[in-house]
Amino acid sequence: MLGFRRDAQGAAHLGGARVSDLLARTSVGTPAYVYDLDGLGEAARALEASFGGARHLVAYAVKANSAGSVVRTLAREGVGADVVSGAELEVVLGAGILPSRVVMSGVAKADWELDLAVGRGLHAVQVESLEEIERLAARARGLGAVARVTLRINPSVEIDSHAGIATGHDEAKFGIALTDVGAAWDRIASAPELVGVGVSSHVGSMLLEADPYLRSARAACEAASAGIAKGHALEYVSFGGGFGIDYGGKPAPDPGLFVRGGLGLLREQGLSALELVIEPGRSLAGPFGVLVASVVQSKRSGTRRWIMIDAGMNDLLRPALYGAKHRIEPLEREPSEPNWRVVGPVCESSDDFGEHPLGAEPPKAVAVRDAGAYGFVMASEYNGRPLPAEVFVSGGTVTRVSESPGRAAWVKRRLDA
Repeated sequence: MLGFRRDAQGAAHLGGARVSDLLARTSVGTPAYVYDLDGLGEAARALEASFGGARHLVAYAVKANSAGSVVRTLAREGVGADVVSGAELEVVLGAGILPSRVVMSGVAKADWELDLAVGRGLHAVQVESLEEIERLAARARGLGAVARVTLRINPSVEIDSHAGIATGHDEAKFGIALTDVGAAWDRIASAPELVGVGVSSHVGSMLLEADPYLRSARAACEAASAGIAKGHALEYVSFGGGFGIDYGGKPAPDPGLFVRGGLGLLREQGLSALELVIEPGRSLAGPFGVLVASVVQSKRSGTRRWIMIDAGMNDLLRPALYGAKHRIEPLEREPSEPNWRVVGPVCESSDDFGEHPLGAEPPKAVAVRDAGAYGFVMASEYNGRPLPAEVFVSGGTVTRVSESPGRAAWVKRRLDA
């Protein structure tokens, strides 16, 4: 069985093996991220199958988890990539994804990043402003190349999510306003260094229902139809990603629901000849990673119970940044009452993971579930805490370890600064 589960003794398993055994085969200690690569591959195959025979590209949102082992696993399943930086682009190309299966997004692409994207011949650069169209034309002209361009629109759609991960409303920094779409197509048409190939939209993250996704997609379809009417030979539309997962609260729908809705909308709009691109990140990587932490000590303060672990907000930022809640469970036994307030070692009150059922006596170690996306990639070295290690598992064995740089490396770097 893939993903997180427990054996008859209650011990946590991931990737077909006991998590504590996997860590014992390494020297990484805690905190450490552990990933189930087989689960990632299975999720990718299921998502690919949901398209049937329709033309499509699953462009994995690399920002969710940029580890080479993760990207290579998805590449083997035919998945492409959505990148938001030149460094991410270099990772996916190095991991074997063809440039023709990569799209680049981002509101502030540096000149060198635009040059890299154009020079490597990506599926498209997804421009997010009228001004970026002019910049991209100038960079392509300087390279003597033609850039493939997609308009990322702002669909003006609100979603029921945290403000920090809602990207499609009028106040968001992302995308071209719907009122500027006509001008954007005209600017592309006037630049011989550019060819318009598509329209992209992304309404935000942690979508638990299809309605806002499809309203955003409809706006993308309308912008695509406007481009076709102006003579642009478009090749694709991207409806973005943002598919939610179940963090232990409200169940999340299968990503195939969004795919089927998107394909139906293309048929309805007379655009079924276009390729459908989606950009999932969390839904592929999130459920297949855990953050393992050791319990440093417990504390009782009046009626309150506290457990201090050696993983903090610098290792997993989402709870402090978004108020997100991850299930935290004993590593070697089933969760049970009573609840304990779990906090980390960082000198901030926001270094707080909430209350979790950890049993009458504190466990020696805990597993923070669903940490495969937006975990390590958002980690920092705040408070002089080195980045955590990463352990990659396939077939029940450790296939690769990315070691923590360690405390000594941090101290030397700061002394040398």
